[in-house]
Amino acid sequence: MSCKIDYQPASNLLENRVVLVTGAGDGIGRAAALTYARHGATVILLGRTIAKLERVYDEIEAAGGPQPAIFPLNFEGATLKDFHDMAETLDKEFGRLDGLLHNASLLGRITPFEQYNPELWEQVMQVNINGPIWMTQALLPLLQQSADASVIFTSSSVGRKGRAYWGAYSVSKFATEGFVEVLADELENQSTVRVNTLNPGATRTQMRRAAYPGEDPLTLRTPEEIMPTYLWLMGPDSTGVSGQKFDAQPPRV
Repeated sequence: MSCKIDYQPASNLLENRVVLVTGAGDGIGRAAALTYARHGATVILLGRTIAKLERVYDEIEAAGGPQPAIFPLNFEGATLKDFHDMAETLDKEFGRLDGLLHNASLLGRITPFEQYNPELWEQVMQVNINGPIWMTQALLPLLQQSADASVIFTSSSVGRKGRAYWGAYSVSKFATEGFVEVLADELENQSTVRVNTLNPGATRTQMRRAAYPGEDPLTLRTPEEIMPTYLWLMGPDSTGVSGQKFDAQPPRV
């Protein structure tokens, strides 16, 4: 669906909401965590590099946002027990979860499929789809405790139309799109939890640089510039919208 790039959120849009962001240490995840906190959310910063999460934590505190929380976790090695332990900890600490942004992703390699390393393929699938799916399952009871919970899965243009050489990344994003359709359909009429996919588009991040090394990054929007759609989907103005595909910026011509 069309992007909400012109969305003008209220300054207290996410006040009193508890929002978990994966991959919160840098790039789009960092921008989302800072933006959500600036609009009143208590943000749980999840990522694999504690030093990066601590920097984001300090930035939120310095800006006067609600005190965030840090939850170190690496999807590559995470087990079902890790996800359920996390849910138990968050339940004790917060009692509910109002939002979940699945942002962490692994690019893998841009290479012909016949040359794709099977171990790397499995790794990409674990980080991009298997881990987020089982984390969501573990966190569903907490999301159900919220009066208005939003789950956002990060997608990609190559998860909506296959593209040569994108291999495991593309397939993992197709799986993401399918999973969201299934879950949204299951939750419809029996839950207030809404779940959607969001394609950030061409954004100035490390992953984009790795995928397009010859591209001038200054021609791309920054993570901060695509935040309006992230706010709209996470806040109350998107209540009732579920099972949809969104773009955070207009397609590049």
